[in-house]
Amino acid sequence: MILDQTLTLSDFERVVRGGEQVRLSDAARERVRRARAVIERIVDGPNAVYGVNTGFGKFATVQVAPDQLAALQRNLIMSHAIGVGEPLPAEVVRGMLLLRAQSLALGHSGVREEVVELLLTLLNAGAHPVIPAQGSVGASGDLAPLAHLALALIGLGELEHAGRVRPAGEVLAELHLSPLVLQAKEGLALINGTQLMGSLLALGVLDARRLLDTATLAAAMTVEGMRGSHQPFRDDVVRLRPHPGALEVAAQLRSHLSGSQIAPSHANCGRVQDAYSLRAAPQVHGASRDVIQETERVLAVEFASVTDNPLIFPDTGEVISGGNFHGQPLALAADALTVAVAELASISERRCEQLLNPALSGLPGFLTPQGGLNSGLMIAQYTAAALVSENKVLAHPASVDSIPTSANQEDHVSMGAHACRKLHQVLNNTAAVIAVELLCAAQALDFQPLQPGLGVARAYRSIRGWVAAMQEDRYYKPDLDRLTAAVRQGELLEQQVGA
Repeated sequence: MILDQTLTLSDFERVVRGGEQVRLSDAARERVRRARAVIERIVDGPNAVYGVNTGFGKFATVQVAPDQLAALQRNLIMSHAIGVGEPLPAEVVRGMLLLRAQSLALGHSGVREEVVELLLTLLNAGAHPVIPAQGSVGASGDLAPLAHLALALIGLGELEHAGRVRPAGEVLAELHLSPLVLQAKEGLALINGTQLMGSLLALGVLDARRLLDTATLAAAMTVEGMRGSHQPFRDDVVRLRPHPGALEVAAQLRSHLSGSQIAPSHANCGRVQDAYSLRAAPQVHGASRDVIQETERVLAVEFASVTDNPLIFPDTGEVISGGNFHGQPLALAADALTVAVAELASISERRCEQLLNPALSGLPGFLTPQGGLNSGLMIAQYTAAALVSENKVLAHPASVDSIPTSANQEDHVSMGAHACRKLHQVLNNTAAVIAVELLCAAQALDFQPLQPGLGVARAYRSIRGWVAAMQEDRYYKPDLDRLTAAVRQGELLEQQVGA
């Protein structure tokens, strides 16, 4: 991939998860050179310009001598690399490397080409700075996490490469790379940015897409297992309240349910209405889909943005301090997406109850052929309920919080990194809840003598290839773990596409 002005979510996934190589475009190189020329002129002049020849934050009024500017940038990185917690996953760090390079390549940051090139070289080599997960308040960007990223560029800290974590200087030498000696403005340009938030949110929305589509497939399986009505999913019904997400989910449900022998067999069964968790699936899942699409819009803007400070305008020679580093757009999007994903778990757990409760399903209690001697899938629903309740706590918005930093210079912060980190906890919990529904729905279909919808039948066959039908109690955790992995990886969706 050639890195220039436009970076799509698909580009991001191919590089971060697919390992596609990245190089800088000639146009980007020229933009970077022009912005750097502005910085060089300032260094050679008498004026104090924030971030170029001054201290930072509360020390913005302290001018630094030209012969100390390299030390200033090095000190900035070392002093700010003070995060805590578990290291971020490699894919999150890869996203940070890509997004930081993309933002700098837009040509308003004032770094040298060598800085962008080293970011991309580490990315392409699979050499990932070890970055603690905690320490960002999402205000002047993700200062502490990005400082840990920058630390590796100057040969300090640690890099993970070829499955081993080693001192950064050692890994750079092995890759025949020299540590950067940062020049004026470069340290600040590396750490003022939203790239931790952006990477986490981008990975989160990619995962949320798969969860949503798998949850909709699980809902179709439950509808068939419950002998539910297909009528609420008709296009003419949903089109009377035509939210885009609802229309798309209803279309998916109709596709999964097409060719069903179960629904026609119960045309005159006397049941008037199904529970909301079945018949309102287009409206609930569809609302989550709309939030996902809005998050993708936010990310499209962010991927094309310059988020450090101050900003360089090569055409005029201006250097302007602004607030592009503030994480509020990402924080709000992450909070909304967290709620949207939590709702998928909430309605999925209710469908599990529909399947397991004999008073509601007409099926054997807890879907076991020999209740009493066997407990069946009773406790699977407990697990789902526990995860749904945990999601309720995690869905509290982080973006409504703020705490001043830097001697009240940074007096309002976004907490966007918190919002994005807990989004991933909710994604993990929700994947497991959907897996519980798949486990229950497949078991319910074992009691149905007729053929379900074509999409449901394909999903059922895949599940039975991984998890055997339950005849008597057994150790169920391996079954749930296998289905949870399938949900996270989108394996059932691949079967639908390939059919």
